[in-house]
Amino acid sequence: MHQHQSNGRLIRTAVIEADRPLLLKCSSHGYASESNVRLLFGTVFALVIAAVVGLGTTWLALTRGSAYGGVTIGAWTGWPKNGTAGIDPYARAIVARTGELPIGSGDGVAFYARTDDIGGPLDGRCDVLLSGTTPQARFWTITLYDSEGRLVANSAQRHGFTSQEIIRNADGSFEIMVSPRARPGNWLPTGGVEKYLLVLRLYDTPIGVATRTGSEAPMPLITKRACL
Repeated sequence: MHQHQSNGRLIRTAVIEADRPLLLKCSSHGYASESNVRLLFGTVFALVIAAVVGLGTTWLALTRGSAYGGVTIGAWTGWPKNGTAGIDPYARAIVARTGELPIGSGDGVAFYARTDDIGGPLDGRCDVLLSGTTPQARFWTITLYDSEGRLVANSAQRHGFTSQEIIRNADGSFEIMVSPRARPGNWLPTGGVEKYLLVLRLYDTPIGVATRTGSEAPMPLITKRACL
């Protein structure tokens, strides 16, 4: 009887020992499978994040005019390469999206302002003063557009000024009051729109990619005054 029980224990022990490599193999296989699943999910997650960031950056560049190669002076930013063969792909896409014809490099450059000098958005319900001078140019224009790039309807039927019609001070500087209400002197109506942008186009000017500071190219100051 004791011999039979002893033999039974030996048999069970032998079976367990025989199955141990199989159990270890299954356990190892399970850990490997879990590791592979984690690696797969991590890779997919990283790809999704990269796609979101890439598409978001592209959308920002196309909708906010954030192309590369810009020259920023104060609140004004221009892209001198937009009218050349060296225009970058983002700027090319912006031109295709908006339908705006960039100024040729031999003709001049356009500068855009969407904020005042301290970074506040240009609000058509507020009085905003443009003061100072422009960089050297044979001819220039300044135009007001809404946030979609359209001219703003107003009772005065005025959408901008040119260098030939602007009223200047004795020292050659000028002041333009951008406001929803009529003002004496150089008044540029906003029509009361919530947001707008100003475009300063300089024709036959030495301003280019190498220009980086306001001392090289003095731009009009943009100062927000009272709001409705």
